[in-house]
Amino acid sequence: MNLCIVSGLSGSGKTIALNALEDEGYYCIDNLPVGLLLGVIENLAEKHQAAFSDVGVGIDARSGFEDLDGLGDVITQIKDTGHSITLIFLQADEAEIIKRYSETRRKHPLTHDGYSLVDAVREERRLLTAVAGIADLTIDTSYLNIHDLSLRIRDRVNVGKNNDSLSLLVQSFGFKHGAPMDSDFLFDLRCLPNPHWDTRIRPFTGKEKPVIDFLEQYEEVKAMFLSLSGFLDTWVPQFMASNRSYVTVSIGCTGGRHRSVYMVDRLGQHLRQQFGHAVIVKHRDL
Repeated sequence: MNLCIVSGLSGSGKTIALNALEDEGYYCIDNLPVGLLLGVIENLAEKHQAAFSDVGVGIDARSGFEDLDGLGDVITQIKDTGHSITLIFLQADEAEIIKRYSETRRKHPLTHDGYSLVDAVREERRLLTAVAGIADLTIDTSYLNIHDLSLRIRDRVNVGKNNDSLSLLVQSFGFKHGAPMDSDFLFDLRCLPNPHWDTRIRPFTGKEKPVIDFLEQYEEVKAMFLSLSGFLDTWVPQFMASNRSYVTVSIGCTGGRHRSVYMVDRLGQHLRQQFGHAVIVKHRDL
């Protein structure tokens, strides 16, 4: 059985993630208490049905601190029976979570315990600390819409189902919109010449020829590409050797439209030649 556990903060997109898994053929169960997880998986495995070969499970803070703290032990027990497990943890910054609850007018699950919305968000983050610490993949949904999150889940899950040893996400972003919290490596390109200041090419993006030609005339841009590609060529194989399943590389410039987009596209092409189709390229702020 291939088991994908989805956990994270309420309002971070767990339901969207489970829906995306269902679209990929997973049999999904939401809000399953940690204490029931092992028994449910054993029961589904005993059925030997193709419908249960891929299973998605949603787990949230309502399982309680003690059960959540023991999730790692439960995962180990399930792995010992021969099943494959991926734990995905979704998070978002506090202001974004509060904004989402204000817009939808839904109640946070912990407000029933007498917490205000802000206190409930903070208490839930504390309760889920142990789960976040053992996640195979952490996704920051602060700047992702429903469509983007669904695609992110599908991309990562499909890479795993294709038996690739490592899913490598390379994404561009703009610092003025906030840095991604789910980065394993983060590189800052704001030291490079900025096409934004040339009004003739400002409307174009780093995917288009006017910006590409502008950047490629500078030696420091070429040197940055060689440095970043050399770094990743050296260290990505080390992650593969250590059985790491997911790595996220974030590359930022000021607005996330020119320098970082150009560099991510070049690196994505280079890394696909090195490591195959398990490389995913995303542009967060385009």
